Amino acid sequence: MTSWRTPLVALLLVAGPARGARAGQEAPPADAPPAGAADTVAPAPAPEDIQIEAPAPPPQAPPPVPDVAPVAPVAPAPSVPPAAPARVVMTAKYAAELYGFVEFDTILDSTQALNETPGNSVLSKTGTFAGGHSRLTYTGRNSRIGLKLKGPESDLLRTSAILEMDFLGNQPSPVSEAALFTNPTFRFRHMALKMETPALDILAGQYWELFGWQSYFHPNTVEIQGVPAEIYSRALQLRLSHAFKGDVATLELAAAASRPPQRDGALLDTQAGVRLVFNHWKALHTAGSTGTASDPGGIGISGVYRHFRVDEFSSAPSATKGKDAGGISVDVLIPIIPATLDHREDALTLTGSFVQGTGIADLYTGLTGNIGYPSLPNPTMASPAPTYTPNIDPGLVTYSSTGQLHSIDWRSFIVGLQYYLPPSGHVWLSANFSMLTSHNIDLYATGTMAGAVFKRSQWADGNLFIDLNPTVRLGFEGAWFSQKYVDDSTRKNYRLQASAFYLF
Repeated sequence: MTSWRTPLVALLLVAGPARGARAGQEAPPADAPPAGAADTVAPAPAPEDIQIEAPAPPPQAPPPVPDVAPVAPVAPAPSVPPAAPARVVMTAKYAAELYGFVEFDTILDSTQALNETPGNSVLSKTGTFAGGHSRLTYTGRNSRIGLKLKGPESDLLRTSAILEMDFLGNQPSPVSEAALFTNPTFRFRHMALKMETPALDILAGQYWELFGWQSYFHPNTVEIQGVPAEIYSRALQLRLSHAFKGDVATLELAAAASRPPQRDGALLDTQAGVRLVFNHWKALHTAGSTGTASDPGGIGISGVYRHFRVDEFSSAPSATKGKDAGGISVDVLIPIIPATLDHREDALTLTGSFVQGTGIADLYTGLTGNIGYPSLPNPTMASPAPTYTPNIDPGLVTYSSTGQLHSIDWRSFIVGLQYYLPPSGHVWLSANFSMLTSHNIDLYATGTMAGAVFKRSQWADGNLFIDLNPTVRLGFEGAWFSQKYVDDSTRKNYRLQASAFYLF
């Protein structure tokens, strides 16, 4: 009986794993006998000692894979950050250009007479406390912002406008220093529209005065303009002009009706001018401290006529007295060594202005000469002296002690040089000298006014400019001020200024 059972058990032991390997395509266990070793197998143990288990069912074959290209795994979608606040974008209906500069000034004066804009202010008297003590000023009030607008345009009409503001507006008096310099008054410098046609150009609004052809001939200085003896003024006006353009030269004619210096005069300022420039004779120049340009050199001649109606010299005037006034200005821009913005090195430019006039003090900055009015005659010794209240700004006219109305004469010139150093021309030097003289103010500065009214003013300065890049400019200045008074006394001031500009 056992003779046939033993071979059967051995056969089952060998055949079971073989079938599993074929069905599951798996390798035999590590301890399985090698194929072909049946003849060498040791005698099997007795059947009663062996526990036979039913063979495991064959593993299920995986489902067929479709014959398609493999698909790359899809990365998980990134998390979406919270939405940023909507940006507010400033737009204009037509083309718009934003420009201007941020300015920081450090100014050291040897006396206590001047603010950051010296103009033609009266200096401190020698020997006084203010005349013997210095002053340090930090200011950014000359910072400026502007907007140029252009459009729409056609073949017959081109329109544009300019809006320019700074922070040098008048503060109420009295005002603390903290309020003056940290809360400056915002004001507009230019606010004008322009219409250009083939026959005539029209400008309406506040802009540079035509007198002096401003600002084409202005000097180059770190000091905030207008400087002593410089024609520097803006006014509301209606201006008509036309330029006759040729290949060699351009001739421009202009006339303007400007805001009068006295409303009660009831007559607009009348200004006219002619300017001749040579188109290919380029002068590299900086007007003021920020406006660097390459413009044709040439000459400008301009004039102004005005009429005053001043209340009669009385504490209770019942009539007025009339006075005509006016002046002429001759201005030049001369490229001694011509240059352009692309090739600035070795450029040497001369600017100059000569002015002769009467009753034109308002066309300068802060010019009065400190002239006032004589005392009214006192009819009785018992009553206080009556007071005369003029209906016109100071410095334009005065009365003599006999009640005759006189306008104040002024003659001035200012000349300047600018030299742009090689190799790039982005470092340059400039120097200026000016003189302002009145030939009749001493006739009316009688009595106590003689020591308070100046009849001559002189000013000179030297400047160093450095452009660190197209937007950042540094400027350094040393300046000298001198005034001679009717009593022949002299007052002086010395100034050091360092300024930084961010141009945009």
